[in-house]
Amino acid sequence: MIGGEVMQTIGVVGCGLMGYGIATNLVHKGYEVKVYDTNPEAVKRVVAEGATGVDSVPELAKLSDVFILSLSSTDLVEKVLLEGRDGALQNLKIGSAVLDMSTNDVARTRVLAQAACNIGIAYFDCPVSGGPDGASTGSLTIMVGGSQAEFPHVSSVLQAMGGHVEYMGPSGSGQIVKLCNNMVVGGIISLLGEALLTGERAGMSKVKLAELFQKGSGQTKVMDVFGPTIIHETFSDVTFSLANMLKDLSLYRNLAIAEGVTTAVSDAAYQLFTRASAEGADQRDSTVVAELLAHEIST
Repeated sequence: MIGGEVMQTIGVVGCGLMGYGIATNLVHKGYEVKVYDTNPEAVKRVVAEGATGVDSVPELAKLSDVFILSLSSTDLVEKVLLEGRDGALQNLKIGSAVLDMSTNDVARTRVLAQAACNIGIAYFDCPVSGGPDGASTGSLTIMVGGSQAEFPHVSSVLQAMGGHVEYMGPSGSGQIVKLCNNMVVGGIISLLGEALLTGERAGMSKVKLAELFQKGSGQTKVMDVFGPTIIHETFSDVTFSLANMLKDLSLYRNLAIAEGVTTAVSDAAYQLFTRASAEGADQRDSTVVAELLAHEIST
């Protein structure tokens, strides 16, 4: 109990860069946190911070009041939740809640939410912005879709993870906002890569260019987060992998097409990230597209 409030038991599936930060931050906030990941080493890192490791998804689900997913694809989320008797939905308690903090397909998210609702489990799509640092410090921006009536029951946990938590609307709304956000981020990364390269080739310092961008109308949070990686070409220091950016741009384009919106702008960014992926850069930082541009322009 903290401040007179009974603390819920939190289960976290996925102990990668984001899941690690989410789980350890909740531990430090006083929650009882139990974790599962197919990678034992990832679990050990979180256990070292005070969480408890469990051996399976069903076991984790049975122990959890709030069940958090931090996974890299909609396929994985569906597998964890729906895989027969081993699926989390078959093992969670009635009245518990699922917080899917992954970035996923909107239509498939709504199907999962309905499946949970049908058996008395609240389901929220809660994609995040802020990266691993934001996860570790509890300063994420969290975009929430789901039942407005059920939202107060999970707001304390969300506030523990996020510096800004925004209820966006019914199921799928969080994913819509996140996909649009990441299309903007991916587009700006592409623009920064090209503009900084052009300025450097024309005799300007990339550092000076970036400083001036941030003092004028070109100022952007994307520069704060990703600019140093582009400037110093440290593409192996991963804040957000190319594979994840490419996945999110693909999901965004699917959404735009479904809504009858032209994808002329996102197509250009998508093609750039696709070319970098074809060069084997999936596990490098998404800013590696700047390196691709340098090679393409120089030939």
